[in-house]
Amino acid sequence: MKIDTTKVVDILKAYPALTAADLRRIVEEMNNLVQTAQDEGEGDKEPPVKKQFVVLVSDKDGLLKGNDFVAWVLQIEEGESPATTEDRILRGAYEFNASKRGHLLPVTTIGDALENVGAKYLKNAGVWAKTKTPVLVVRTNNQIPTE
Repeated sequence: MKIDTTKVVDILKAYPALTAADLRRIVEEMNNLVQTAQDEGEGDKEPPVKKQFVVLVSDKDGLLKGNDFVAWVLQIEEGESPATTEDRILRGAYEFNASKRGHLLPVTTIGDALENVGAKYLKNAGVWAKTKTPVLVVRTNNQIPTE
């Protein structure tokens, strides 16, 4: 719980043994502590990583038109190439499989990795899974009929 310094000053004024000089020194010391805490708090936080969305489509045969597909929605860092997304997932899966839990329950597919690998392994590889289970992909021609 934090107490406003003005309330502390009001409480301290109730004690007649404190002189005005003592009260001023106490208030100055409290203000210095608050300022120091604020300065330290600003330096500790790292700015959030800017990310971009990527949709990874499961297209085994390389044919998008006329078929139903599933995909996972992911995020990678803003400046990174989306083409590296699969490699990032593989790195996270390899790191997971090398762990104690990964030895017991190793992942063998991308879908298994996105569903079962912990976020810390994927984050270390630079990918964030927004959907752990695959979602359906719907194809569009990107046109709105005029009539």
